[in-house]
Amino acid sequence: MAGQRVLGLVLAGGAGKRLAPLTADRAKPAVPVGGLYRLVDFALSNLVNAGCRRICVLTQYKSHSLDRHITTTWRLSALLGNYVTPVPAQQRLGPYWQTGSADAIYQSLNLIYDDRPDIVVVFGADHVYRMDPMQMIDQHVAWGAGVTVAAIPVPRMEATDFGVVQTAPDGHSIEAFLEKPAEPPGRPGHPDEAFASMGNYVFDSDVLVEALKKDAADDGSRHGMGGDIIPMMVRERAAHVYDFLQNKIPGADARDLGYWRDVGTLDSYFDAHMDLCAVHPVFNLYNDQWPILTQVPSQPPAKFVHDDGDRVGRAINSVVSNGVVVSGGLVRNAVLSPGARIDSWSRVERAVMVILHNTRVGRHAVVQDAILDKNVVVPEGATVGVNVIRETLPLLQNEDRLPRPAPTRYRTAADLLAADARNDTTS
Repeated sequence: MAGQRVLGLVLAGGAGKRLAPLTADRAKPAVPVGGLYRLVDFALSNLVNAGCRRICVLTQYKSHSLDRHITTTWRLSALLGNYVTPVPAQQRLGPYWQTGSADAIYQSLNLIYDDRPDIVVVFGADHVYRMDPMQMIDQHVAWGAGVTVAAIPVPRMEATDFGVVQTAPDGHSIEAFLEKPAEPPGRPGHPDEAFASMGNYVFDSDVLVEALKKDAADDGSRHGMGGDIIPMMVRERAAHVYDFLQNKIPGADARDLGYWRDVGTLDSYFDAHMDLCAVHPVFNLYNDQWPILTQVPSQPPAKFVHDDGDRVGRAINSVVSNGVVVSGGLVRNAVLSPGARIDSWSRVERAVMVILHNTRVGRHAVVQDAILDKNVVVPEGATVGVNVIRETLPLLQNEDRLPRPAPTRYRTAADLLAADARNDTTS
């Protein structure tokens, strides 16, 4: 892709309703992940690590914490022409808000006009994964495509909830883009698998602008990238598919190959964190050749205190952030964000403690199979998630002090890939 000028557009404006109530006070891409990170950090890290360093993050819904995170964390060298900047919905074309992911870009076409890129990379902001976008761009240029769609192989009978790509015999030209098909087509050479769209796209700049203008003039369109723009490009025979499994990341091993998680529901959010706690995690945060970048809060190192009989501060198979104090309690298979406090004789198992401050588990309390948001205090002797059938997943919200279950079903990892097909919004 020598000589190609690339602009990154990250879609981060959707409401993220399926992740409520974690999104009640923040945009979905601002939801904390893995203790230290925000969800948007994964897409931005992939772009920046690959050398794509002119990036606009399109925001809309409750964007203050997201805008603040981007402006304070993602400061690149303006001297070299690099930037990551949040772009809020501005009603540039009239008194209405963004109505879909395609409309979000259409209302911000000035960004493309100002930057004059050859290639526009359009990524979602709600997935946990590693990807080198430049490898996808190289294929896009080699094929002479108008748009290239990143897709991941999934079992064909599990693809009915996705946007599914049907390819030509060459394996990369797209013949059809099917929305939640009852009979998903197999992919060439692998009849038991189907290509599910990941919601990541590479466009020739002029092709994208023309497609957005056509879509904006179509009163019957939903103005979504996956639901409207890509099918339009398929009809014009300008669309190709990129197999995500071909993407090779420096420092990755066989366990990391093809890891991609949509964290669009509380259940998938919880499962993604449990992935990080495994002895050999399927997503390795410790790959320093392709780091996930963020701003680390200035708090002291984690501390484990007391070693007296059954009052022992310890954490096993867990991710523990800075500022955490485990004071004579047991933490197992859990993710603790900065500033969490675990008091004596308490037990935290298979749990996610979100956000940076004031989350505390009192003495003799038990938290199990649960998510705790910011400012949650579990009182002394209380139990959360204990003896609860795995059909429910307790979640304590901001400033809750008594355990109460959230009305959400706990599903398996089969739900983790349902991003673009189920909710085609700007998130």
